Amino acid sequence: MTIDRRELADFLRRSRERVSPPETGLATGSRRRTPGLRREEVAQLAGMSTDYYTRLEQARGPQPSPQILAALARALRLSDDGRDHLHLLAGQRPPAAAGRDDQVGAGLLHLLERLPGTAAQVLSDLGDVLAQNDLARSLLGGVCTVSEHGRNVVWRWFADPAARAAYPAEEHAHYSRVHVADLRAAVGRRAGDPAAARLVERLRGASEEFTTLWELHEVAVRRHSRMRVLHPAIGPVDLDCQVLLAPEGNQRLVLLTPPPGTDTADRLALLAGAGEERLVG
Repeated sequence: MTIDRRELADFLRRSRERVSPPETGLATGSRRRTPGLRREEVAQLAGMSTDYYTRLEQARGPQPSPQILAALARALRLSDDGRDHLHLLAGQRPPAAAGRDDQVGAGLLHLLERLPGTAAQVLSDLGDVLAQNDLARSLLGGVCTVSEHGRNVVWRWFADPAARAAYPAEEHAHYSRVHVADLRAAVGRRAGDPAAARLVERLRGASEEFTTLWELHEVAVRRHSRMRVLHPAIGPVDLDCQVLLAPEGNQRLVLLTPPPGTDTADRLALLAGAGEERLVG
C-alpha cells in the first residue's frame, strides 16, 4: 500500500477544521481566527510534535505508523469510517473491525426472513455459518449448521468426509481450492487475529490436502459461482451462488438462486412447501 500524501494532508486539514475546541476540552479563546482546531492543538491531543503534524498537513512528512494514525483518529474525533479512510490514505491497513464476528446484524436477519423462496445464509469471512433461513436449512442442513460444533464450512469440508457427500465427486478438488483461497484472503485481512490463526492451525493438523493447498498461497475472495448440490429428496440441483460482502468485510450474505433455464426453481419450491422431513419420510 502506498501513501497518498496530498489526499492525506487535505483530509487531516478538513477533519481538523470540523472539530470544535470544546469537543476536546480545549478553551475556545477570543482571538481564534480559524474554524476548528489549530495544528498545535491536534499535535498536543495526539501526543506528537507540532513540527511532525505540520509536515503531514503540508504533504511532506514520513509515512505515519498505525500507532500515530490511531492517535490522530482519536484527536480528530473520527468515526470508524473516517479512521479507516485515514489509514488507507497513509498507506496502512485499517484496524480490524470491532465487535464479535458471530453477532448478525438485525438488518441481515430481517432480510433472511423476507426471502422464503431463496436459500440464504450469513457466514463469517472465516466460514462460520451464523444464520440461515428455512430453505437453506432444508437444502444444506446436513452440510451447513449453525450449531457451535461443526458450523465452520471449511473445517467440515476438510475434516468431515460426510460434508462432501452433498457435492459431485469430480468437483471436490475445485471446491477445496475455492475454500482455501477464500480463507487465505480472510486471514490476510485479519493479520494477527488469534481466531484465524487457530482455525488454520487446526486445519493443517487435520488435513494434508488443506496443508498442501495452503502452501500454494492462492488468494481469491468468493463472490459468485455455479454449484451443484446432491439433495436426498429432490436430487441434484444446480444453483447460482452469489456472495454479498458486508461493508466491514467480516460477514457475507450468501444467496443460492436457480439458474435461468433450469427446473431448479420448481424443485426448490417443492422443498420449501413440503419440508425435507416430509419428502424423505
